[in-house]
Amino acid sequence: MRRLLFLYCFVFAAIDAQGQLLKAREIFSRADSLRGQLTPLRTCYDINYYHLDVRVDPDERYISGSNLFQFTATEDFSRLQFDLFDNLSIEKVVYRNQELPFRREYNAVFIDFPHTLRKGERDSFTVYYSGHPVQAKRAPWDGGFDFRKDSQGKHWIATACQGLGASAWWPNKDHLSDEVDSMLISISVPTGLTNVSNGRFRGSEDLGDGYTRFNWFVGNPINNYNVAANIGDYVHFADTFHGENGVLDLDYWVLRENRSKAKAHFDANVKPMLRAFEHWFGPYPFYADGYKLVETAHLGMEHQSAIAYGNKYQNGYLGRDGSGTGWGNKWDFIIIHESGHEWFGNNMTAADLADMWIHESFTNYSEALYIDYHYGKQAGQEYIHGNRNGIQNLTPLAGSYGVNHEGSGDMYNKGGVLHNMVRTILDDDEKWRQILRGLNKQFYHKTVDYQDIVDYISNQSGRNFAPMFAQYVRHPNIPTLEFYFTKDNKATCRWIADEPDFDMPVRIRIKGGQYRFIQPTRRLTPIDLPGLTRDNLEVDTFNFYIGVLVNE
Repeated sequence: MRRLLFLYCFVFAAIDAQGQLLKAREIFSRADSLRGQLTPLRTCYDINYYHLDVRVDPDERYISGSNLFQFTATEDFSRLQFDLFDNLSIEKVVYRNQELPFRREYNAVFIDFPHTLRKGERDSFTVYYSGHPVQAKRAPWDGGFDFRKDSQGKHWIATACQGLGASAWWPNKDHLSDEVDSMLISISVPTGLTNVSNGRFRGSEDLGDGYTRFNWFVGNPINNYNVAANIGDYVHFADTFHGENGVLDLDYWVLRENRSKAKAHFDANVKPMLRAFEHWFGPYPFYADGYKLVETAHLGMEHQSAIAYGNKYQNGYLGRDGSGTGWGNKWDFIIIHESGHEWFGNNMTAADLADMWIHESFTNYSEALYIDYHYGKQAGQEYIHGNRNGIQNLTPLAGSYGVNHEGSGDMYNKGGVLHNMVRTILDDDEKWRQILRGLNKQFYHKTVDYQDIVDYISNQSGRNFAPMFAQYVRHPNIPTLEFYFTKDNKATCRWIADEPDFDMPVRIRIKGGQYRFIQPTRRLTPIDLPGLTRDNLEVDTFNFYIGVLVNE
């Protein structure tokens, strides 16, 4: 007979069966492969610069325009692939004043050049297109153009396309692995409205036909889904933050009616966030482009240097604290969470959507570190522990590679718990802080994958965290620590886990005493803790997200 001490979820066999069933149902198509796979037709060129020039007709919900691709050939080639959803029409592809032939397959577009481009050669082409873009039904979760009107009846429009893909509204090389080095974003809207996009404002032009073009320049690498258009009757106010890399410009674009409450609310949240995150993660990664919040009708999105904000000027997540601890209601969830993505997701970006857990796990964890900085370590730990209520453990955090597939929604809360366990195991908060800062320095403006993250943390800590990350990221089940006691109270324990080499250290104690680390493996290991019995055993399940079984 076995007595269950601490088991936070469910019967593991049932979970595993359900997870296998869900996995079996995932059948990927040719369209998924065209979008998610890095074929030679995509790796043959490296994007250097885009000029996106788009006209938005809000009444017709119609867009038209062009995108200039400037690129460097990484090998000899004469054909390449770019991406644009097939509900949008391609009018022509122009290369050196001539139109190129093109072929479409699902949302992929293939163009043939009149000659072979040589490795190292820089060249360009322009795609002209138009149509009715995908309209988001529940932005930002389903993605597309979010056509709304404000309380005054004026158009209020935003784009949000994480997961769905930037090619839902503009032609590009739609793969996370290739971030454009810089970009000019020109959005034309009916005169009287304003467009706010990423980067620095480069001025507006009255086109003389009832439209005004707004130009924004992004001087840092940016991933495709972060490129944003935000259109409305906006007013602007500004501030500055004196941070680790000097003076950071803060710009706020909000609906005219919300200016007063926006200023007070942003003042209370933005600078405290920047102080906390620069402490933990290093300098804000985009001083050259500045920091912006842009009010949107949808809840929010981490659009680089132009974060979409729709939390209605209240603390919590629309006024709620998902952790149930009260700590989540002391700050605005969208400002803190989406800003955390400037470090994790925008500065260092997953090279494949399957590793979206990198973005969301660290950013979920950043919420706790914000609390830690302002309210103390115990408060942050309580918040992380409270977030476990939202974990389901049905499918892995990592998705399937090469098919544009992200993993489980557990990548948020379970991912944050995972990073907190790493911190607990290190038992050296300054070392952990330097690892977090080091990640942002080592992978500054770069794309990363699972192995990059695990190797960096292992190398910098001097401890092999690979089995631990594999268990929590690649499997849905959490590990179970199983204890055996003999009649004379000699104790052994072992891990029950999916990973064959799983050997995570964990803390135990005799009730009322001090916690100490033990190092169980998959094999039964003796426990050297004098006086330990099955009745006075305590396992640190506050900081370690595990199941515990005691054999009787």
